[in-house]
Formats: sequence, structure tokens, C-alpha cells
Amino acid sequence: MTRGERLTAFWFLATVFSITFAKLHWNVAGDVSLADVLTVLFLLAFAAERLALGDRRAPRAAVTVLAFLALFLLVYGIGFFNLETEQALAQYAKGLAKFVLHFLFLAAGVALLLRRPQRFYWVTLGVLVAGMAANAGYGVVQLFAARAGLNLDEAVLAPLTGGASAINVYGAVEGEQVLRTNALTGDPNHLGVMLLVPLLVVTPLYLRLERGHRLRVPLAALLTFLLLMELATLSRSGLLGLAVGALVLAVPYRGFAVSRALLVPLGAVALVLGAIVVRKLDFFEIVVRSRFETGDRATSAHFAVYDFIPDVLSTHPLFGLGLNNFSVYYEFVTGRTNWGPHSFYVALLVETGLVGTLLFGVFLRWLFVRLRDARRLGRALAASGDPVAARLRPLAWGLTAALAGTLAANLFYLTMIFYYFYAFAILAVAAPAVFRGRQPYGSMWRDGTEPDGRQAR
Repeated sequence: MTRGERLTAFWFLATVFSITFAKLHWNVAGDVSLADVLTVLFLLAFAAERLALGDRRAPRAAVTVLAFLALFLLVYGIGFFNLETEQALAQYAKGLAKFVLHFLFLAAGVALLLRRPQRFYWVTLGVLVAGMAANAGYGVVQLFAARAGLNLDEAVLAPLTGGASAINVYGAVEGEQVLRTNALTGDPNHLGVMLLVPLLVVTPLYLRLERGHRLRVPLAALLTFLLLMELATLSRSGLLGLAVGALVLAVPYRGFAVSRALLVPLGAVALVLGAIVVRKLDFFEIVVRSRFETGDRATSAHFAVYDFIPDVLSTHPLFGLGLNNFSVYYEFVTGRTNWGPHSFYVALLVETGLVGTLLFGVFLRWLFVRLRDARRLGRALAASGDPVAARLRPLAWGLTAALAGTLAANLFYLTMIFYYFYAFAILAVAAPAVFRGRQPYGSMWRDGTEPDGRQAR
């Protein structure tokens, strides 16, 4: 591996690791996050590497991503003509810049994985999971610090970013605060939805590990910890996504329902929760009951945003109000500033119209098709006795469950516009080509073919 290739890999993995650290941002020429900076450095390093090697070829999957980007830009460009104010234009420009950066990251990330050894794919997945685990670990310290009366964000993050943030305070029960950890994400619901990816992707991989495998105990501990943190967010959207993802996995992994591998981490979670809850039973009973109420103001607000869809579509049905412009419309209607739709699908319909929604639906279908191809490849490898199937099949099912769970969770939250979703999409798009090619040194540049056009073995 050349020095340029090592540098590209470093910036890519650094981006993937810190991709959920939303609180690390600065008000410089707008709102610039750490993920923005690292993504730009990765894209520059990737472009420099390709130029230095004189290689302008691109994997078919990466070309497809760029084709989707061109179509999205066409749709969003037409939506530009529906903007009516300077504020709307500013929001549009900010949203478009982020979107382009996200999709370039997706395209370059896919191309990178298809040029690297198969091992690099696993390293990328491991780094993504490790970054989310580190984020959750910060959330644990944040929670205990808040219990002690200390704002960890103010002590640790404020000197770095110059901004203000804190743990989420849900309310109080008999004078005691109800805390919901948001870690480095800025919102406990965002953390709850993001944790679906490591929980649902790692679970089937863990279940299929051979008895005595060196990763069996560490992954069991990791899943126990992440599930506890999922519950600590008190996120109903996160639990909804987890339930949907679990249903997807229940089909191929129903045989593990009463296995020791599954019952051990679940039992550990139950023991920890029991030890905590039994000390303050009334406190937790009130908190849990409040999270399952459907008539509270927060729940009503989540459903109320769906009422805006017919109003907007009656005036701008095809291309919507313009990208990233829901908050402008909401302020005009209600007087509340800087308020998002709290639903990815509401944002999609209101901001990009029926055409934009249809296009994004086609993109999501393509992701599911890539994962279907990965599952089929896994079955084919299993039929031929290839040991790689024991890793590919659970990986493909885990990615499918994570995608389904994320889609469900975004009914009432808006995380699919964040970087982490595009890091997840890189893994989903690249999976079938990486494992079909089985290239030990990363020379594959098309899905399943060598550079000279021969079919990869």
C-alpha cells in the first residue's frame, strides 16, 4: 500500500469512527462539524490518490451512486424555483451543500472499499461500531456526571467547540430529575436510532460465531452494553426500530431464540435493569408509563407534522417547498423558529414533493436490492461449502434488519439525513461486490470482475 493509499484509508476510517459525534461542531462559515472536516479531507486524499495512480476507473456501484446524485440534484434544482425568501434560499444552500457532501462520501467510500482487500471491509464495519460504542461510552460518563451535578459537555466539549450543550432533562419525579443521555449526538432520540445499526448488524454476526471464538465474549459484552444504552435513551422511536429489526432477524434466526448465545446478554441486561429499577420502583414506573402515553404534547407534535403534507402538496405537489425548507414553512405557519419536521418522510414530501419522494424511494429500493444480492451470494457460497458464507449471510441479514429498523424509526425522527446513515449505506452498497470478488489485494474495480474483464473467482 502506497503512502497516499494509507493516508486515504486513515481519513476514511477517522470519518467513519467519529461520524456520530454531532456535538463536535463549530460556527465557522456556518455550522461545520468534525464529520464535515474529516469528509473533505478524505475526499481530497481519495482524489489525490486516484490522480497519483492515474486510475480514473470507477466501480459500477459507485457510478450508480453518482447517477443517483445527479438525479437528486436535478430534482432539487427544479425545487429551487419554489423558494420565495432569502431565508429559504439560505436554508436551501445549507441543505444542498450537506447533501452533496454526504453523497460524495457515499460514492468515494464505496469505490474505496471495492479497491481494498476484503479485510478492509471488516475493519470499516468494526471502526463504525467502535465509534458508536465510544459515543455511548461518553453517554455513560455524562449520565453519572449529571447525577453528581456536573455538566460533562461544558467541562469537556465547550473548551473545544465554544458551544453549549448538556444532557437531556426529560422532567422530574418528586423533585428528582429524569435524565436521558444524548452522549455526543445532541438528542437522546438520535442516539437511540443510531444505536440500531450496531445492535442489529452485530447481533447475527455474534450468533453465528463458532463456539470458543475469541470475539464471542467481547461481542456479547458489547451488545449488552449497547442495549442498556438504547434503553437509557428512553427513545420510543429507537425501540420501534429495534422491534422492526428484531422481527426481520427473527425469520432466519428463530433457531437461536432460546440459545445460550442470545439468552446470556439478554439476561445480563435484565439483571442490570432489575438492580437499578428495584431501588426506585415508583420512580421508574412513572417514567416508563409517561413514555408510553400517546396523548402527551410531544407525541401530538410528532403526529401533527403529518398534517402539513396535504397543505404543502396542494401548492407544490411535484417538487415541494425546496430542500431543507420545512423550518421556514413551519415558522411562517406557527411562528416557531428553527423547528424540524421530526419525521424523515414529512421532510421528504414537504421539501422535495412527490417526485423527490419517488426518487428517494427508488434509491432505498436499490439499497435493499444490494442487500438481497448479498444474501443470495451468501446462500450460493454456503451451497458450495465456502466458509465465507458463515460471515456474509449474517452480515447481509444484519444490514437488512438495520435498514428496516432505521426506516421505521424515522417515521417520527430525522436521522437518515445524517452522515452515519451514509456510512451505513457504504457498507450496504459495497457488500455484494466485495464478497463476490473475493480479492485479497483490492484490485477489483468492477462488481465481480478483474480489471482486465475476467470473472473474479
